[in-house]
Amino acid sequence: MIAAVRRRKGRGRRKISALLVRWTRRADRVANRALERAHPMVLRASRLAGAGFDAAVARVAAPLRWLGRRLRPVAALLLAGLGRLERLTHLLVATATRAATAASAVVTPRRAGGAAIAIAGALLVASQFIDYRAVEIGQPGYAGLPAAADPPTREARSAGEAHAYLLVPVGLAAVALGIGCGRSERRRLGLAAAALGLVAIVVALAVDLPAGLDLGTASTRFAGASAVLEQGFYAELAAAAGLVLSGLLYYARPCRIRISLSGRAASGRRRRPRRRASSRARVARSA
Repeated sequence: MIAAVRRRKGRGRRKISALLVRWTRRADRVANRALERAHPMVLRASRLAGAGFDAAVARVAAPLRWLGRRLRPVAALLLAGLGRLERLTHLLVATATRAATAASAVVTPRRAGGAAIAIAGALLVASQFIDYRAVEIGQPGYAGLPAAADPPTREARSAGEAHAYLLVPVGLAAVALGIGCGRSERRRLGLAAAALGLVAIVVALAVDLPAGLDLGTASTRFAGASAVLEQGFYAELAAAAGLVLSGLLYYARPCRIRISLSGRAASGRRRRPRRRASSRARVARSA
């Protein structure tokens, strides 16, 4: 028998690994040489870039330092002024808070509603002595002229003349109701004031409005005459509406809740802290 030469297993793998190691070592040496050659150039470039950056920063920082030195006093004054303004604002807010707190104890909803009713009644009385209608003559001829050129007026009458000053006692009664509302807790007084305002509105619309727009004999005596309503009519109507609104607000105002003596005593007992029981009481309860 002829003996065959046995091939060792793994010889090919060893050769491949040896070749890879040799090639990687060569590549490493080449890369090291390239880095050693490039290192001086990189250092030189970094030094140049750093010098240029420092010069640019110095060129920019110099005017900023100059500007900062000039603006520092102005900024200090501005900050000091803002601090004083803040302290003044706090003082004003505290003063306004104290004033509002003190006023809230005096100007209660009841008193404010009563004052509004009294003022509306006084305005209703004052509106009765203001001209509420007039007759303008030649009004079409003043159509294209500016507002300063008003047509002449004739036969001006006050609001009280149309209904024989009927709303004067109504306004005086409203003033009396307003004074009573400021001293009393009755809500029905507000409804009475609103009723007086409704009466004034009915009189103004049913009596004063037709009488104010009626020319009468002025159409035959004057050419181009037209009846117009003056400020007295609108003041009368506004005062009556204010009287109605203030009366309704007084009726709908918040009121204080009355508590009886027994209820106050019970609430006081609920708020009073309980005493801690003694040891004997605890023993008695547990027993």
